[in-house]
Amino acid sequence: MTDNILTGNIKGLLLDLDGTLYHGGIMIPGADELIAGLRAKGIPFLFVTNNSSRTPESVAGHLRAMGIKAQAQEVCTSSLAAARYIAGESPGASVAILGEEGLHRACEEAGLNIVSDSPQYVVQGIDRSFTYDTLTRAARWIAGGATFVLTNPDLMLPSDDGMLPGAGTLGAAIEAASGMTPVIIGKPHRHLMNYATSLLGIDPKEAVVVGDNMRTDIAAGANAGCRTVLLLTGVTTEDNLERHKELTGISPDYICRNLADLRVLLGV
Repeated sequence: MTDNILTGNIKGLLLDLDGTLYHGGIMIPGADELIAGLRAKGIPFLFVTNNSSRTPESVAGHLRAMGIKAQAQEVCTSSLAAARYIAGESPGASVAILGEEGLHRACEEAGLNIVSDSPQYVVQGIDRSFTYDTLTRAARWIAGGATFVLTNPDLMLPSDDGMLPGAGTLGAAIEAASGMTPVIIGKPHRHLMNYATSLLGIDPKEAVVVGDNMRTDIAAGANAGCRTVLLLTGVTTEDNLERHKELTGISPDYICRNLADLRVLLGV
């Protein structure tokens, strides 16, 4: 695998979004050409995101608005993975949802029973209507025996007017109040990557994770047993790369400066 990473046993790509294919609402140069090249070569891929608020349809629409061709079935979110995790553990389980449209839709489609009291599971993502009453109810349910599932551990998330508290910050409050540690689905944990590879019908060792963040994307890939490609287009840069390696104890399998270099590596 010196000239083309897709030789050997690699059968699919798991692509991060923000910082990898776009910044906010602006496409990173070459993202559209990368996706077009993957399609032309028939290389399986998924867009994989920690974002729990959006439905796959919404994520695909956001990509298309920037000029990146995408379909809902090509999107794998932490909400989808969380819902499928619960359904796999307890089919038809009762769940209390602390989250937004993407999480509600995912739980409904997974056949879970959405309730407002006495749940078997409390599943929490980003929830911009979160209140003290929400915290109280969640803490009591979890302390009383409900399993706590967190879609993703991101403490902060970017917005057009600055950083906002993320799902992980709300989860930290619930964990502190309930005294119980959640099952974490999203990056850097392996559950999201395992679910994504199952959608592609491949083993994690047959997948390559592509992302810009050593502490989430690359760590998740390594934790799941995937190959990893770090792009220096977002959170991790040439200047902080060594520091991020120290923090994670992980080194990516490949490093690309930009999407043009990635296309060369992939042969697309």
